[in-house]
Amino acid sequence: MTAESDPTTSANAEIHHEHRDVTGGWLRPTVFGAMDGLVSNFALIAGIAAGSHSNLKSVLLAGFAGLGAGAFSMAAGEYVSVRSQSELALAEVEVERTELERNPLAEQEELAQLYEGRGLEPELAAEVARQLSKNKDEVLGVHAREELGIDPGDLPSPWVASVSSLLSFAVGAFLPLLPYIAGASSLVPTIIVSAVGLFTAGALVSRVTARSWWYSGLRQLLVGAIAGALTFGLGSLVGAVGV
Repeated sequence: MTAESDPTTSANAEIHHEHRDVTGGWLRPTVFGAMDGLVSNFALIAGIAAGSHSNLKSVLLAGFAGLGAGAFSMAAGEYVSVRSQSELALAEVEVERTELERNPLAEQEELAQLYEGRGLEPELAAEVARQLSKNKDEVLGVHAREELGIDPGDLPSPWVASVSSLLSFAVGAFLPLLPYIAGASSLVPTIIVSAVGLFTAGALVSRVTARSWWYSGLRQLLVGAIAGALTFGLGSLVGAVGV
């Protein structure tokens, strides 16, 4: 019995690996939210600490205000952004649906030409397009994926993106506050905690990218350090002139 005719071999060949979820709408806002929360609130706290000479009340007030404002702003922005993107995608799908109803043969020919352009022989491309066009709902999805690059049934959820962004930003923004909540009187403990958090967050991101953990960690640490240093310098300048 050959491998082609062996049902066991065929069944095993169908499931040979798994892919991670890259279209669920949670990964980008979660990663961006955590990074943004950590970097922005660390930079904010550094600036306030420099300008107020690490006045505990001022730092905590600014830190919690930055956490709340940033988290809700990120959540609102993600919801509106993803919702608008989904509405635009669905509008384009409706345009395609209308064209399939008005000019089914022209759309079938368009699909055939698309497959022919990808290397299928003209006769095979025409037959594939004809077979797919038998089911209106199925062919709509095919046109959407091939022409628009989207799957009408798998669009990102604005609520998932919004909640993911809110929670991850809050967690990231809370880290620089921890030392001051614990009673720290200088910026040094916050720098250490934030540096560890930045490197760890960057390293974790490497699990879903092609970058090495140390490269992603150091890159994120560098970005946060630059942001914090610039804001610290600005806070020191403002504090020095007494604004």
